[in-house]
Amino acid sequence: MGQSGLDFVRVGEVFRFAKTVGEVDVTLFAGLTGDFSDTHVNEQYMQERSTLGRRIAHGALIVGYMSTVSTISIAHIIHRPGLTDFPVSAGYDRIRFLRPTFFGDTVTVSYEVIEVDRGRGRSRAKVEAANQRGELLAVGEHIMRWAPKLSGQTSEGTVAV
Repeated sequence: MGQSGLDFVRVGEVFRFAKTVGEVDVTLFAGLTGDFSDTHVNEQYMQERSTLGRRIAHGALIVGYMSTVSTISIAHIIHRPGLTDFPVSAGYDRIRFLRPTFFGDTVTVSYEVIEVDRGRGRSRAKVEAANQRGELLAVGEHIMRWAPKLSGQTSEGTVAV
């Protein structure tokens, strides 16, 4: 009999992802999402009209970095043989953007497991994004659901006999 991936998730575990936000990141993200707001793509506008004085990254890009670290948090689990379930992001709660992320900021996202609920088949994590000065940029919670595999399927994708 196999094990649940939740058997390998531990409250208090912390995972991190860091990335310096550059011009290309924001431009490509704008193209992918269609969000070409002047706050992200027009330096002159931000210098002349904004109290920030320069362009900022999309908040949703920072949420994308949160997704990256959630994937890192399960990388050591998902390829274990005999798992009876697999992880699926169930979403983010309480996302708040606390400060702008500027071009050139190095964003470090930490993902701390705060709850493992075997009865509901899920885990929760506190997620925080900070810049290189340690200032919090965004916070939230992530819910990882551990869905049962189809009957007869193993972690290797072959049918059990």
